[in-house]
Amino acid sequence: MKAQGEDAHILIVDDDDRIRTLLKRFLIERGFRASSAPDAAKALALLKSMEFDLLILDVMMPGMNGFELTEAVRSKGQTPILLLTARGEPADRIKGLSLGADDYLPKPFEPEELVLRINAILRRARPARAAHGKVRFGGWTYDIGKELLSRGETRVRLTGGEAALLNALAAQPGTPVSRLALSERAGGGERAVDVQVTRLRRKIEDDPRDPVHLQTVRGEGYKLIADAVFDE
Repeated sequence: MKAQGEDAHILIVDDDDRIRTLLKRFLIERGFRASSAPDAAKALALLKSMEFDLLILDVMMPGMNGFELTEAVRSKGQTPILLLTARGEPADRIKGLSLGADDYLPKPFEPEELVLRINAILRRARPARAAHGKVRFGGWTYDIGKELLSRGETRVRLTGGEAALLNALAAQPGTPVSRLALSERAGGGERAVDVQVTRLRRKIEDDPRDPVHLQTVRGEGYKLIADAVFDE
């Protein structure tokens, strides 16, 4: 997957022929490679035969909707996902993020905002490797440079947003990082940070309701409690 750049290959999934055609044309004009599918079934078929850097999914589709498609994609991989919907209620945004989407854009939207969101997601999918080294907590090891979370021989899949959060926390273990700072790294706002933290806790904590490693610092944000920090 490319870190960023306008040659990224994007899959647009929307049952509205007009919107699908307009989005595809617009993205191609901006230098992206774009493919499209009218429904989830065709999208899943394309995903089996092609590799994409980002998926743009309409939520309100007949049959398998965008939320269900997000869940299906996340069960197999971590391709970044941007959800589009006419329903902009906070509960819907939180649901999409909880299922593993990277961002959420309500309709109607300005095309240039879509491009900004796409580029931000692609940057987060593989950010610049400014930080290196590894941290160990419990039985887990996180390689900051490779964005690799593992326990023994088992590797855990992380979304781009989850990796961005863990990078920020692992770069300064034991030090609280504000929700605002984390939202700037992971995107989606401070409430989205809380959702991503909840997802991370489900992956790394024995009891996510009583976290040992990824702790809340009341009034400040979150911190990662590490047992060891070492250079590569």
